[in-house]
Amino acid sequence: MTSNNLPKAGYKLAKIAVGGAVLLGLGIATMAYAQTKPLQTVERVELDKYLGVWYEVARKPLYFQNKCDRDVTATYTLNENGNIGVDNRCYTKDGQLNQSIGEAFVKNAPFNTKLKVSFLPEAIRWLPLGRGDYWVLKLDDDYQTVLVGEPRRKYMWVLSRTPQPDQAVIHEYLEYAKSVGYDLSDVIHTKQTIK
Repeated sequence: MTSNNLPKAGYKLAKIAVGGAVLLGLGIATMAYAQTKPLQTVERVELDKYLGVWYEVARKPLYFQNKCDRDVTATYTLNENGNIGVDNRCYTKDGQLNQSIGEAFVKNAPFNTKLKVSFLPEAIRWLPLGRGDYWVLKLDDDYQTVLVGEPRRKYMWVLSRTPQPDQAVIHEYLEYAKSVGYDLSDVIHTKQTIK
């Protein structure tokens, strides 16, 4: 039976189905390509501009943040040894403060776009074990919004200098994350009750 023998409606449906399958295939291929393509960081991070308080506005689920319900912040300071002090805080559903103190080590000075972060006890933090990747993937010129991730695209954070950022900007950063291979189906939008 040729396509000319199919009823017109059936032929149109078949064309739509084939077109949909092609688009779906292209989408899957694009995502697969984005995930295998090396993850690019921003060109350079000026650490003195990056220091200070950042409010988490979105993240991929992380086992060590399972208890975090709201008001997640990260504060970065310069240590005497030149590394970056990390103070992560959040509140649980029952209002308890969770705090993790760590240290970040720059891996590609002077560009400062790739860091390794350790939350081991301070006495053994110098050991190169248990360090997680912290790559700066997108950052505006005024250091107000940042997308941070890691090369396997398992973890990701969108941070802002304000707890209630412009949602259009957050959408832009999440769309960028998607374009470089992040699966956003499980993204958590962080509740910030701070005004």
